[in-house]
Amino acid sequence: MTRPQYRALDFPVKRVTVREAPGGVRYMKAEQPLHDYAPRLTDRLVHWARTAPERSFLARRLRGPDGATGDWRHISYGEALDSARRIGEALLARGLDAQRPVAILSENGLEHALLALGCLYAGVPFCPISPAYSTVSQDHARLRHALATLTPGLVFAADAARYGKAIAAAVGSDAEIVLADGQLEGRASTPFADLLATTPTARVDAAMQATGPGTIAKFLFTSGSTRLPKAVVNTHGMWCANQQQMRQSMPVLAAEPPVLLDWLPWNHTFGGNHNFGLTLYNGGTLYIDDGKPVPALVGETLRNLREIAPTVYFNVPTGFEAIANAMRTDAVLRRKLLSRVRMFFYAGAALAQPVWDALHEVQEREIGERIVMGTGLGMTESSPFSVFITNPDVRAGYLGVPTPGLELKLAPVNGKTEVRYKGPNVTTGYWRNPAATAEAFDEEGFFCTGDAVLWIDPADVHQGLKFDGRIAEDFKLGTGTFVSVGPLRARIIAAGAPYVQDAVITGMNLREVGALIIPTPAVRALAGLPAQAPLQQVLESPPVQSHFRKVADALAAGATGSANRVALLHLMHEPPSIDKGEVTDKGSINQHAVLRQREALVDALHAGNLPFTIRPQGENS
Repeated sequence: MTRPQYRALDFPVKRVTVREAPGGVRYMKAEQPLHDYAPRLTDRLVHWARTAPERSFLARRLRGPDGATGDWRHISYGEALDSARRIGEALLARGLDAQRPVAILSENGLEHALLALGCLYAGVPFCPISPAYSTVSQDHARLRHALATLTPGLVFAADAARYGKAIAAAVGSDAEIVLADGQLEGRASTPFADLLATTPTARVDAAMQATGPGTIAKFLFTSGSTRLPKAVVNTHGMWCANQQQMRQSMPVLAAEPPVLLDWLPWNHTFGGNHNFGLTLYNGGTLYIDDGKPVPALVGETLRNLREIAPTVYFNVPTGFEAIANAMRTDAVLRRKLLSRVRMFFYAGAALAQPVWDALHEVQEREIGERIVMGTGLGMTESSPFSVFITNPDVRAGYLGVPTPGLELKLAPVNGKTEVRYKGPNVTTGYWRNPAATAEAFDEEGFFCTGDAVLWIDPADVHQGLKFDGRIAEDFKLGTGTFVSVGPLRARIIAAGAPYVQDAVITGMNLREVGALIIPTPAVRALAGLPAQAPLQQVLESPPVQSHFRKVADALAAGATGSANRVALLHLMHEPPSIDKGEVTDKGSINQHAVLRQREALVDALHAGNLPFTIRPQGENS
């Protein structure tokens, strides 16, 4: 069998040391040591502003009165440093600090970025809060929780029209409101331009010099899978250590200034730490993508990719699925995207192998070689980069080996192996939540991730690890048999591709496994109904039901027992709700929240009282 040809990519971290301990515990480290790194992220901003002041750091399309996007507005490294000093001076004049930090309510944008840089320069912690808490949520409960945790002294929003309702509902009178556009009715606010108009003095440069590795750079909230979101402390040292770890695991980042086109939200660690950070640390250029992998906005992403050729490209599985489908017929998109990209990288959920294969098929047809699909493991508490692949021959579920400087502890938990972290990129804990902090670390100071892993090849530890699901998601059937949710979800997504976005596994304490299927938009074409047909009508149409009956049969045929045999399928016509915590900004599904909010639906499914329940052949009720 011919080995696939990949565009050249270096994988220098390939060998590990593994130490055995009593109780089946193992400790795993990369043989390669972690090299020196900057003590604070602003050192990299100053470096690039001095060595490449005219190079574009950030860019975003200009918006007209009708909301349409046009030409790109660029901000150079020199301009970014000047703005950071000005804004930092304004923040110091307001007496802001960790007890009264800056809260940012709005989405990725140039003003958002400049304010964050001003905070970093002045040593004032900031927190980007999920925009959905303000613009999608109806009760603003999570926004109020976030602000109560932070007690900000300044709250920024991009515009009064979109964020005014949330500000009125959740922001106390003791916080200054700063707006990039518009004014609030009945409440004073400061134009963002006023911050930029501040004249910097020696005070702000002294404040920057006073910061160090232990200085809090920002707070990032967890998604709140089982409880209210927690504010993860992110220090300059964590962030910089992680960027150096990334450079050593992915030398492509340092080979030339990276160019990114990216939509991933900065309130999440993937977009805000990983991607924004790697751009700044390595002197690259970040084009802010106003598209998203949803039907109404994916066209903007595809438009941008026809114009901007990234050197590395990051997305979530639904985004790569949309791109794979579009590249089949869009020659301009294929040529531009594949012209110089050295690596794709996904995170946030499982990427179905059929999507992976479709991307490789298009690549081989267009450029005669494949682009490596990078992946690994990480989390908000680890800044996030932790584990990365060791070679281009990656399959769905592969994770790889620990990045230099990070030690993994592989600990037996409930019949699985939990991976735990200790290293300079790992948080010290949760802000103003000592109980949660204490609970998060084990007796040796390792952060307990809740992620389960297996060896890719038990006979060769240097190949590293593969994902085995989230331990907290696993459950027992009424027979006492454990159901491993992560691998089962991956099987369902792969079997149902391209019509399954995700699956929520049901059956705790019951006699059989079920699944609530969250369909992709592609299911509408399968139904053959008018575009405006209600989703419920689409999902209950004969073609869709027939297709998923075949999926159920295929899953049953591949099952080896009751714990991985999906006996019941239900296609969800009511989308997951961000208000109820069922979905994150990146589109990831919160299993716990869906099961909790849809308890009646699950009960009806397993009681046989739910219409259009799909069973494998011969079991339809």
